[in-house]
Amino acid sequence: MDDFFKYLTPGQEDTEWGLYLLCAGKAHISANTVYPPSEHPSGYYFTWEHGRVLNEYQINYITEGDGIYENDSGRYKIRPGSLLITKPGDWHRYRPERKTGWVEHYVGFRGNIANQIFKQPWFVTGKAVIDIGNREEFIDTYYKIFEYILEEKPGFQQVAAGMIMKLLGYMISLDKQKDFSGKRVEQIIQNACFIIRENVEQEVDFKCFAEKNHIGYSYFRKMFKKYTGVPPVQYHLDLKILRAKEMLLSTDKIIKEISYELGFQSIYYFSRVFKKKLGVSPSEIRKTVTESSDIK
Repeated sequence: MDDFFKYLTPGQEDTEWGLYLLCAGKAHISANTVYPPSEHPSGYYFTWEHGRVLNEYQINYITEGDGIYENDSGRYKIRPGSLLITKPGDWHRYRPERKTGWVEHYVGFRGNIANQIFKQPWFVTGKAVIDIGNREEFIDTYYKIFEYILEEKPGFQQVAAGMIMKLLGYMISLDKQKDFSGKRVEQIIQNACFIIRENVEQEVDFKCFAEKNHIGYSYFRKMFKKYTGVPPVQYHLDLKILRAKEMLLSTDKIIKEISYELGFQSIYYFSRVFKKKLGVSPSEIRKTVTESSDIK
């Protein structure tokens, strides 16, 4: 794709969507070239001496070349595969090394949904620069966004917003995977998930599982939560509740029987956990099935 940049003026429908694009572009910055190019609007253009502050989020993906990024939190080395994450109100500056230049792909966006996403712990505590490497799925998403905004067909802002959500999801996923990629603990966790799914109705001794795999239980539990988002016991319990819902909807077994089959200590404990997880009680789920049958 050829170099380009485009600045957008979103309409009311776009802003009410909750996430909308303000700018996007791709640039091949040759070695020994002045950066940034002077043709950008005054609100975006900056000098190294003064830096800049934006009123939007920006994600800049560097696929070639080296450089530096600075903000109030520190100074970061940029290399091929680096992502530069800038938030509204944050002073920052960045540039390629003169001897290498770089290739950058960027999107700028704003909106209430974006604000909610960036309140999540990963974005609050995360660095301004993360290294994800050169990822085909990532660059392909950028190019799809570029195609939509260059054509500017009706509804392009809404489609572009979905693509930005995809980028944000990729960012978190790829960064989290770095803790597991190529490590033995990843295979152990995947095996644990398989065992849990195959034994939803039964108890699983996770301490025994960790011991058999020659791994400390505390470390296993910590890494399992980091990998799945919940501890192993909670993962197992969540699957039990989902299985219970499935049985309530597809069988005529009474609630007490389902509770017993799934290994709950009592029907009262089962009902309490079920409602906490799904927001409705087992009897309410069963009632919807009965009412549906009566209508037929």
